[in-house]
Amino acid sequence: MGGTQPDQTTALDQQRAASGIAGLDSILHGGFPREEMHLVQGASGTGKTTLALQFLLAGADTGESGLYITLAQTKRGLEAIARSHGWSLEGVTVYALSPDDIAESLAADQTVLRTADVELGELTRQLRQVIEQTQPRRVIFDSIGVIGLLAGSAPRYHREIAVLRQFLVARGCTALFLGDWPSERELESPPNTEFHSLAGSVIHLEYTAPDYGEVRRRLRVMKVRGTAFRSGYHDFRIRTGGLEVYPRVEAHQGGQYDEFRCIRSGIAALDELLGGGLELGTACLFIGPSGAGKSTLCAVYACAAARGGDAAAMFLFEERPQTLKERCRGVGIDLQPHEDSGRLAIEQLNSADISAGEFAHRVRAAVEGNRARLVVIDSLTGYFNAMGNDSANSVQLHELLNFLSGRGVLTLVVVTQEGFTSVGAIPSVDVSYLSDSLLVLRLFEVDGGIRRCVAAVKKRRGGHETTIRELSISAEGIRVGEEPLRELRHILGGVPEPPSAGQVRSSSGGVTRTVVRRDEGGSGG
Repeated sequence: MGGTQPDQTTALDQQRAASGIAGLDSILHGGFPREEMHLVQGASGTGKTTLALQFLLAGADTGESGLYITLAQTKRGLEAIARSHGWSLEGVTVYALSPDDIAESLAADQTVLRTADVELGELTRQLRQVIEQTQPRRVIFDSIGVIGLLAGSAPRYHREIAVLRQFLVARGCTALFLGDWPSERELESPPNTEFHSLAGSVIHLEYTAPDYGEVRRRLRVMKVRGTAFRSGYHDFRIRTGGLEVYPRVEAHQGGQYDEFRCIRSGIAALDELLGGGLELGTACLFIGPSGAGKSTLCAVYACAAARGGDAAAMFLFEERPQTLKERCRGVGIDLQPHEDSGRLAIEQLNSADISAGEFAHRVRAAVEGNRARLVVIDSLTGYFNAMGNDSANSVQLHELLNFLSGRGVLTLVVVTQEGFTSVGAIPSVDVSYLSDSLLVLRLFEVDGGIRRCVAAVKKRRGGHETTIRELSISAEGIRVGEEPLRELRHILGGVPEPPSAGQVRSSSGGVTRTVVRRDEGGSGG
């Protein structure tokens, strides 16, 4: 069995025509089926022409001749698009055919047939002629709507496309037809659906324009005849250099990591609170109001992983890397040496233009490319502000966290809760189910000052303490109280109750507590 695998892989490569877009080829399990006609549809500006050019240039790189037949653009226009991406169309034949060209070729003919019938016949004749002359392996036809307009009726349109498909397949061509189609929401009864039944595959491109920021683009493979593919929506972006497609991350791709090696923070009391530390292959939520110390503790773990020889990656939605490093340096955490060594990567994300798919792609690249074993997402609030607070993004995040767990990655996720520093409402989303561990941080008032505390509320693997300890962050470093805060109640609510009557002043756990004594025999009023 093992000896036949290379031959099977080679056979698959021979049956597929690579698109030149790594993410799309992954979705299509290798590329477009060869010697077949395919449809790429979408509204104007979704990237159909760019995709088509990448498909032809990918073939040219492997010695396959390509032909671009266009009734929608000029040759000069296509060359301008190619130059904008840094491409040359050398090795690709561009055949631009306009309605005027068809009219001129018919000017001398006398006919009693309907004009559209004559023009359609002349169009198909010229298409066959140029294909016979150039003998291409890959063909682009831009756009299919012209045939639909000239056909006039659905039956004739279906017949013309069927004949053209047979002509292309008989000559070993893999053809992409481009079509201007309505958005996915309008596809209840779209025009020219006859093409779908004839096409070997159908790919739908679309984009949405948010109230602020870059447009968000995504694609969906609607069908591929006779073979498997990855269904559903996949985000993509058009950059200089072509389309970048981000296949949706799925949990089963991660693997089955089961060693659960422990990462210790280096702060003894914090590790004791967490039952020894946090394990690889799990996810921990650091939840609390702004200023409680969530990002700082995540940086502590990132440094600890780097010191132990593991790579770490921090993804920031709300803070610049320079600000994070300077702030951490002020409390005794120096991230720069680990970044210089390559064991720590800190990346700032632009909330105005990143999609959930692109974010997952970057995280996956850090894990698979840079072998990161610890990933920090700071913060989940910024993530949902960027992606939108809907169920689809929650599910996609859940899949990403499960993927990371399967790869043996410790994922630390920062979640901001409303507090006295909040302005307006923070988007509400239940994320507790996403985590294996839950570390709650709070700000509370004591003796006219603001203090911090930390508690481990949940830990699926192994035991943990259920006590609340004081957290101190200062120029002297980061400290967690060795003793629990036993003499204060309702600390996690932010306003602890005064000590009970008759208690003495105590400094247990590092917090000084004020005592209110009653006079003996005094009234309770």
